[in-house]
Amino acid sequence: MTAEEEQIIGKGTWIDKVASTLLRREKRLGRNLDMIVVESGLGASGFPHIGSIGDAVRAYGVALALGNFGYKAELIAYSDDMDGLRKVPQGLPVWLNEHLGKPVSTVPDPMGSCHASYGAHMSGLLLDALDRIKVKYRFQSGTEAYHKGILVDQIDTILRNSERLGKKISQLVGQQKYTETIPYFPICKNCGRLYVANAEQYIPDDKKVVYTCSGSRIGQQEIKGCGFKGKADIRKGEGKLAWKVEFAARWHALDVRFEAYGKDIMDSVRINDWVASEVLGFYHPMHVKYEMFLDKGGKKISKSSGNVLTPQIWLTYGTPESILLLLFKRITGTRHVSIDDIPSLMDEYDLYEDLYFGKLKESNAAKLMKIKGVYEYINHLEPPQQPQPHTPYRMLVQQASLFSRDDDRTSKVFARLLKYGIVKEKTERLLQRIELASNWADEQFTLTTERVEIEINESQRKAMMEILDVMRSFIGSEQDPETPKSLQSKVFEIARNNQLEPKEFFRLLYRILINADRGPRIGNYAIDLGLDRTCRILEESLVN
Repeated sequence: MTAEEEQIIGKGTWIDKVASTLLRREKRLGRNLDMIVVESGLGASGFPHIGSIGDAVRAYGVALALGNFGYKAELIAYSDDMDGLRKVPQGLPVWLNEHLGKPVSTVPDPMGSCHASYGAHMSGLLLDALDRIKVKYRFQSGTEAYHKGILVDQIDTILRNSERLGKKISQLVGQQKYTETIPYFPICKNCGRLYVANAEQYIPDDKKVVYTCSGSRIGQQEIKGCGFKGKADIRKGEGKLAWKVEFAARWHALDVRFEAYGKDIMDSVRINDWVASEVLGFYHPMHVKYEMFLDKGGKKISKSSGNVLTPQIWLTYGTPESILLLLFKRITGTRHVSIDDIPSLMDEYDLYEDLYFGKLKESNAAKLMKIKGVYEYINHLEPPQQPQPHTPYRMLVQQASLFSRDDDRTSKVFARLLKYGIVKEKTERLLQRIELASNWADEQFTLTTERVEIEINESQRKAMMEILDVMRSFIGSEQDPETPKSLQSKVFEIARNNQLEPKEFFRLLYRILINADRGPRIGNYAIDLGLDRTCRILEESLVN
């Protein structure tokens, strides 16, 4: 066995490495392993995006790997719906400004009456996405955790140590705020807002925090306090811990052993780790830091800035498997992601499936094992028994664009695939993909997928110029039943005349037309796609 083979853990993916490291850590700490809890925090203050779901999906992957190693594990999806509304996301009604600072679980649903609150609506969108991609989880509302007293013991311990905590926070990140106030935000009983009520004193015997609603800056706005003086009972959900210490409280209360985090909250995690270990006496969870998702312009994808690519938008054009592939391929490195990535990920999943079932070969054994492992995790460790017929996404989009939605499009696209010999029967999966590609075609998105760079040498370029001339010469005779056959023969003839292997030249044409190594007969396909359109695609490849 080689050194490389000896290092392969589980299914050979980063998910297996994280789970294995976690198990070694837990055994070293001597903790009970009857149930290993992994956690993901769900933001409830704005529309969930691909990055939001990524946190939960990766934690779920670790839970799957732990199960594969023979241990029971579960993902807790913890909604931060006790957080206050700090900013009104772009596109939402301006009346939400009246509720700035209020816990999002008490703010009315801005989208109507489909949910009990703003927070429930936003959490619901993320949970809907998790359900649609079949991620298993146990939901925990932050508001419920506070109101049911799940965190009371942790809050009490933390507030009793607030002076020590303030000094440590100042030492770790230079923030002086908590040397002057305790790390707890009461909800003002008069105006219902968080953040504006200044916590002045904790009374341990009463489990209450004394406060004055004196105002605060929330985001870019200065929110005036109402002047109310009162006491917040930590047992009744009348306030919440500051983020600098809240993670630690819930890790301890829920016995969380793993939670990944984005680098934007690195300081908060560092402080919470110290709080968990040194104040609460609970070994903090193992972490993996991941980079943030950026849009194609390099800007961080944000719930409030308006550049949100939600899971629901993604699933309008791509399968659940394409999302899981995006998130399971790797965890490190900054990721530029946009809707343009969907076609390439759809086809890449098909490539993984063909490699998994041996329809395609991969000489690098370690790489093949990793691909097979990722494929199994995408399928929740229950891969299908056999591969499905694959049709390149680009081809489906091209075919769908030739018909209107009211024109029995799905059946007509299927008939074309049947004619080309690409499929033999209708399957639910195939029909679903035709529908997704049809949605893409309806939006008239460009197919600027990230594909293998196509290099065209001089002989190929000359041959393609000749093919363009031939195709143009057939315009007007598309209805002639002999045209597809004649065009096909011309392509063979042009390839040979230019000393090109016909099989390799056809492969080049397929790469340009449908981003695949093989496909239907070029003569038939060019006629069905439209000779003008086919010529435009080929011309673009010559320019590029």
